[in-house]
Amino acid sequence: MTLPTVIIPVFNAPDALARCIEAVAATVPAEAGVIVIDDASTDPRVGQVLQRCPASWTRLRQQTNRGFVVTANRGMALAAPNDVVLLNADTVPAGDWLERLARCAASDHRIASATPFTNNGEIASLPEFCRAAPVPNDPERWAAACRCAGPPHYPKIPTAVGFCMYMRRLTIDAVGDFDAAVFGRGYGEENDWCMRASAAGWKHVLCDDAFVAHLGNASFGPLGLAPDEHSMRRLLERHPDYLERIRAFIDADPIATHRRRVLTRLKVSKPA
Repeated sequence: MTLPTVIIPVFNAPDALARCIEAVAATVPAEAGVIVIDDASTDPRVGQVLQRCPASWTRLRQQTNRGFVVTANRGMALAAPNDVVLLNADTVPAGDWLERLARCAASDHRIASATPFTNNGEIASLPEFCRAAPVPNDPERWAAACRCAGPPHYPKIPTAVGFCMYMRRLTIDAVGDFDAAVFGRGYGEENDWCMRASAAGWKHVLCDDAFVAHLGNASFGPLGLAPDEHSMRRLLERHPDYLERIRAFIDADPIATHRRRVLTRLKVSKPA
């Protein structure tokens, strides 16, 4: 099984980055490529943290701030012809997450993207659906619960969630990379990509036997990359049925069974 190349765009947030780098170094097999791109961080501590990256990783620094979308696209181009995993710098991967994402993608040639379970990832969230929770004290325990909750089902989801997103190279070649011209410095670019891929006959799945913890809005947050009306308007202009698809998925909650299996393993009760 060929492993994807991990791409980590970076902007400031050195404390979160340090934890991410440590976790990736501890969990990613030596044969897998890792590309870290510093998008002209203004915090000098970022450079100090990045010096801890293993020598085998590719580490780049952009001279000017280009934004998340352009930075991610650069990583995708550098990683060709490999599949990629776009990983936020405020995540804490756990267990054999990368191998499980690769195995998930290999299970069906129609899979364009795969997203693992997380504590803070909208439709991929645990313990509650579409509700963020703090990063768990022991992400490895959560990864073990996902791994041991039963055979994976890889349920179909309407869109990937960008905190940790496996992307098939054949799909990137077929529909293109993220649309930097439309989605600028970030927000909605992965949803647009997923909708374009779906229209071309691909599908997106939850990798329900992997877990990647996510702090949320640490890395590119200072540039105001919260959901904005402009990006949503552009997304809906291009994909008028986007919100309808998301609402239908949330109303049906087809991954409830998968969450319950994991929570049973964790012995975590749903909060009141």
